[in-house]
Amino acid sequence: MHAIRMAQQGDLDRLVAMRVLLWPESSHPDESQQAQALLSTGMSGTLPAAILVAQDDNGALIGFVEVGLRSHADGCDTSHAVGFIEGWFVDSAHRGRGIGRALIRAAEEWSRAQRCVEMASDALIDNQASQRAHESLGFEIVDRCVHFRKAL
Repeated sequence: MHAIRMAQQGDLDRLVAMRVLLWPESSHPDESQQAQALLSTGMSGTLPAAILVAQDDNGALIGFVEVGLRSHADGCDTSHAVGFIEGWFVDSAHRGRGIGRALIRAAEEWSRAQRCVEMASDALIDNQASQRAHESLGFEIVDRCVHFRKAL
């Protein structure tokens, strides 16, 4: 069994550890600062956002989803805000047990409460596992692209 709930300040250390596993190119201080800001304000920039966590029967955190509003997302109706999955993680030892699905369902509920009628997400083009997980939950691919940058 597992429970899904809103993240709290007391979850910060474990939450940051999971965020660093999800985004290894980031640093522990950066992830701590970002998570702390979101937990204390309920905002990501100027738009509402939330972190939902999954915990096991012993109360240990085993996953999270960060969801927020975006003014637009590829493939979505531009006339209203969209719920967006900013990050989604389940510890490898707990995958394949419906925890990721439960986290996404909770993110969908949060988005509906924000009056969203669509949900969007993204995955790196080479992350086949994430793409399969999204598709198994009813997400459809709407675009593929390669982003470029150049320092000036």
